[in-house]
Amino acid sequence: MKKFTTAQFLNFALGFFGLQFAWQMRIILSGPVTENLGASPFIYGLIWLAGPFTGMVVQPIVGALSDKTVSPLGRRRPYLLGGAIIASLALWAFPNSANLWIAAAMIWIIDACINIAQGPYRALIPDVVPKEQCSLANSYISLAIGLGSVVAAGTAPFLKWAFDYQMSIESQFIMGAVAFTLAMIWTCITIKEVKQAKAKAVQAPNFLTSLKDFFALSPEVGKICTMQFFTWIGTMCMMIFFTQYAIHTVFCVPDLTTAAPTVKEFYESTIVDATNFSSICFAVFNLVCFLVAIPIGVLAAKYGNKKIHIISIITMIAAFLGMAFFKNHITVAALMGLSGIGWASICALPFAMLARYIKKGTEGSVMGIFNIFIAGPQVFVCTLVAWIINKCVFDMGSDAINYHWDYAFLIGAACLAVAAVITAKIKEA
Repeated sequence: MKKFTTAQFLNFALGFFGLQFAWQMRIILSGPVTENLGASPFIYGLIWLAGPFTGMVVQPIVGALSDKTVSPLGRRRPYLLGGAIIASLALWAFPNSANLWIAAAMIWIIDACINIAQGPYRALIPDVVPKEQCSLANSYISLAIGLGSVVAAGTAPFLKWAFDYQMSIESQFIMGAVAFTLAMIWTCITIKEVKQAKAKAVQAPNFLTSLKDFFALSPEVGKICTMQFFTWIGTMCMMIFFTQYAIHTVFCVPDLTTAAPTVKEFYESTIVDATNFSSICFAVFNLVCFLVAIPIGVLAAKYGNKKIHIISIITMIAAFLGMAFFKNHITVAALMGLSGIGWASICALPFAMLARYIKKGTEGSVMGIFNIFIAGPQVFVCTLVAWIINKCVFDMGSDAINYHWDYAFLIGAACLAVAAVITAKIKEA
């Protein structure tokens, strides 16, 4: 297997740029859309269950299917293209939903299709990239995630700042849909899969057998999965709730789910400002991820994945604690930037740690099972953390109430601390 050049790495990562572009639109703007349709914090959390449930169900199934797929496009590319196209259609439909049920259905379709593309995409790395370059390949994916998120989050605020033009939520979702489809098409055209011999008809192992085989790869695999579990509880506490935190905690907009139309109209401009601020913060967060992604890969190759990952997670813990207690706009944006260091590591190094244990021919199923420990923690966040926030109501006066969205960062920091401790116990070869 020939070593990848820089140009090949960039072509390979571009599809993930589009995937993350679309996912960023989903993260930043789904809250305002669903709240406007009447979703409380707890209902919003339940809608967010789309991501983890589809991740836990779809990725293991699609991953295993892609291991055995034989087609003119290869094993993985049919899923990359199909997921991107269907998700793009749902991205267009979501902000135009007539009611909360339709909006929730569109989110489930978006998340399912992103997972259809994402699992085989990760499995494509050990398929086409030499083993000694897998850490670097994952760092390029991390770079694409950062850059895609920066462009997605920064476009609307930039247009407002530069041209005094406020891009509508509908237009932003269409932009995400176009970026997802075109970027994925480019990667599928430029990256050629290794031709696979036609698979012999053998009985596929059931899920429990696959799970047992997965943990039998090495005693370290269980530690890596446990680390991922707590890491993603912490990370998703920020991802899911940050926009609502910006609107209601940083900009002090009261809960408007049951407010009269005149009250909603009064706060409309403030909500637009807060949403733009959230986009700027996510842009800063992902810009830092983009800038440090390759250096983190280089440092990990020199000093080891474990050491660099622990340091990166600690920076994220410090940022989360800061956002729980400081509400100044500049401070919050700076702390989001600091947490981007941890995000760059989370997007790359755990996958690099796992890659050394993957047996050839099982890449898709292994990455699908590994995704359970990314998607599963989100169920915890979408239910228990959302329920805690929903119960933590305080009176703002004048018959207005609000929620302690900042509590999400305290819970997130605690879970990241557990993940750092577990990471220290992983043995690296």
